[in-house]
Amino acid sequence: MNRLIVVSNRLPFALDSTGEDLWTVTPAVGGLVSAIEPVLRDRGGTWIGWPGIAGKIPEEPFAQATRNAGYKIVPVALSETERDEFYYGYSNEVIWPLFHDLQNFCNFDPAYWQAYKQVNVRFADAIARSARPDDFIWVHDYHLMYVAQALRERGVSQDLSRLTFFLHIPFPPYDIFAKLPQQQRLLRALLQFDLLGFQTRRDVRNFLQCVRRVMSDAKVVPRRELQLIRFEKREIRVGHFPIGIDFNSFENSARSDAVEQRAQRLRVTFPGCQLILGSDRLDYSKGIPERLRAFRTALELHSELRGHVVLIQIVVPSRVEIPKYHEFKQRIDRLVGDINGRFSTSTWLPVQYHFRSLDRDDLLAHYRGSDIAFVTPLKDGMNLVAKEYCACRIEQDGVLILSQFAGAAEQLKPDALLVNPYDIEQMADAILKAFQMSQAERSARMKRMRRVVRKENVFLWVNSFLKAGAKLGARAERLVRRRQVGVAP
Repeated sequence: MNRLIVVSNRLPFALDSTGEDLWTVTPAVGGLVSAIEPVLRDRGGTWIGWPGIAGKIPEEPFAQATRNAGYKIVPVALSETERDEFYYGYSNEVIWPLFHDLQNFCNFDPAYWQAYKQVNVRFADAIARSARPDDFIWVHDYHLMYVAQALRERGVSQDLSRLTFFLHIPFPPYDIFAKLPQQQRLLRALLQFDLLGFQTRRDVRNFLQCVRRVMSDAKVVPRRELQLIRFEKREIRVGHFPIGIDFNSFENSARSDAVEQRAQRLRVTFPGCQLILGSDRLDYSKGIPERLRAFRTALELHSELRGHVVLIQIVVPSRVEIPKYHEFKQRIDRLVGDINGRFSTSTWLPVQYHFRSLDRDDLLAHYRGSDIAFVTPLKDGMNLVAKEYCACRIEQDGVLILSQFAGAAEQLKPDALLVNPYDIEQMADAILKAFQMSQAERSARMKRMRRVVRKENVFLWVNSFLKAGAKLGARAERLVRRRQVGVAP
């Protein structure tokens, strides 16, 4: 098997300063790390990324803490200016809002694009130093879309047989993407990869539409599975690879005594009420204010809900130092205060609001203890909360209210209650429908969703992407051999 070079904005280890010359290195958790790490250990390989601090990276403590990772760790350093203009700037004030159809939040500062290219060049240099000709290089997400372009500009890519990319967030339709000042340059950069992976069929369609409209010298050739683009005497394959979760890990953890006891305490705290769970990072793409307004409307229109439902809204702090996010939190705070002020009684508080992270057992207990999951992002690449909720419903019950604009809707749409997160009254009606749904219907729907989430898990995602990339690599190697002996391709 070929070695695997994983390239992502963040490493699977976070570096934090605890004082002068004192550092802590914390392993990251999550489905991506748990799925890719075993492959890296098995094949041998390298993970390239940023450890999360601005400035010089202390070599000794970082090297010691990652010595037993089982694969090589290559940290990429960013200055404070690069962090601000590449990460907070172009990545999260241009690409993130634009690709989530929220162009009003974009800040198209020209300096951001220059910083984005500069940092992508830094990552490309790290790849060039680490990679061998037959390595499988897998670049992740919207922070690093220029990496292949940087490698080709340096002439390095001609020695690499597999240069692949996966976008974890949605890809926008042309009328949104066209607002990007660097639209042609960014598409040209993406077309320097050999394989491009997206979450859903809709993302693939949007990308191909943009290529047709923007890149006049690129030819899209429809295929049954992986789509084909011919560009600059090269062939690029494009496909959808929906990311999953480690289903067995979530299910087994949800069965633990600790989680069972916490879930039971949660249910006992709200006797006679169905619990509705919202769990999100603080971000304007998650649709939290719209969800709260829908819950308020549901209480206004349907008196039978009052005193019999509780919305538990968990908001995980994120980027609170940015004024826009601080203002967004204040908006959420006001909505929660309005709902509780208008509808609460001496024995019932309709919204339980937590602005904090939950530890894993506590989160799983909320999944197990909540009768309804309310997952309504304005747009999302996949949204793994919906899948995690299904995995933790070991009694095979519960209702999932899901945004039609979440990538997970493509897989779960027959049995989740799909809603338009901009349609407040539709979401309010969905709350009532979920509240009134019979136990038999809940069970039938959840069983089917759990089968999908179990089957299309994170390991299938990794394997299917690597398999698609391996086929391209094998074909490229055959073409090279044929050219060496003078045979036409």
